[in-house]
Amino acid sequence: MDFALTEEQLMLQESIGGYLGSACPLDSVREASKSGDTHLPAIAAGLTELGTAGILIPEQFGGVGMGFLEAALISEALGRVIAPVSFVASSVMAPTALLGAGSDEQQDAWLPRVSSGEVIIGVGISEQIGRRETDGIFANNDTLSGKAMFVLDGMDADLVIIADTEGQLYLVQASDLTRNKLKTVDRTRSVAEIVLDKTPAEILPGSINNRNALDDMINAGRIMLSADTLGAATAMLEQAIEYAKERRQFNRVIGSFQAVKHMCSEMAADLEPCRSLVWYAAHAIRAIPDEATLMACHAKAHLAETGQFVARKATEVHGGMGFTDLLGLHYWFKRIGFNRQLLGAPEVVREEAALAQGWI
Repeated sequence: MDFALTEEQLMLQESIGGYLGSACPLDSVREASKSGDTHLPAIAAGLTELGTAGILIPEQFGGVGMGFLEAALISEALGRVIAPVSFVASSVMAPTALLGAGSDEQQDAWLPRVSSGEVIIGVGISEQIGRRETDGIFANNDTLSGKAMFVLDGMDADLVIIADTEGQLYLVQASDLTRNKLKTVDRTRSVAEIVLDKTPAEILPGSINNRNALDDMINAGRIMLSADTLGAATAMLEQAIEYAKERRQFNRVIGSFQAVKHMCSEMAADLEPCRSLVWYAAHAIRAIPDEATLMACHAKAHLAETGQFVARKATEVHGGMGFTDLLGLHYWFKRIGFNRQLLGAPEVVREEAALAQGWI
């Protein structure tokens, strides 16, 4: 059996990577981080033309109709350049919810607009993973009240999908709610606190007394964040190796020193198996649904730890230069650190994995 990417998947990987390599240089990331612009329209428009916004959306709604593995390849490419664009929530988690729990009318109204890039949908489900006592969303008839933290793509969204305390999913117009921008370590990501006060909301009927769509959203989001971390860590490793080939000390490139060789080889050895883990987890969502939650938890926890290790070691290889804005390593470092906490830190998802296996 061939476990390699198909020719179509390789073409997708090459086209997205090639486009981002030229369209999203470090200077664009640096400027977006300073300005707080978390969705650069020029880059987003190019990605939409390549089909990223509708990667999971069936062709009947104007999408590409591919799967989660292809979405993970895109997320990995975005992580390599730390692209300041909406993807995880609007292009993956939101379509997953609408396709899994939305009515025909809701799908007809929103999926074509998502696939065309006309609409960005934020996702607020963090309270289903862990919430403060003062947070949480409460439903009353056709309205929602409460506070949702860490809403992904929240500041750029035209529409938000929010989960209430029972795990039911609702559509809320962004114009009807109060949004507060959250300042996080990763300034390239749009994250918001959303406050609702008897705000009109439209329930996704398939989520009534059914957590399947919510669980699919969480699994998909965790895998996309893992793929993003994989891309960012790969970029940091490559930069460390290139720097080790060029930087000279004592009339030798530092890459010839055994200690530096060990650091680079250890990073590569730890990172390479992660790619198979992420790909398998993405494949499992639809192909092996009984394993979907377990594999998403494994991927999220392992990539969080490995990404953090690579980020630290790659910075050490660069020495003092690794802490400067000239090289910009800190942008990848911060993206990896923020991905670690989103949708569950390693300790949280490992506990979920243990529960899924009946260990606790």
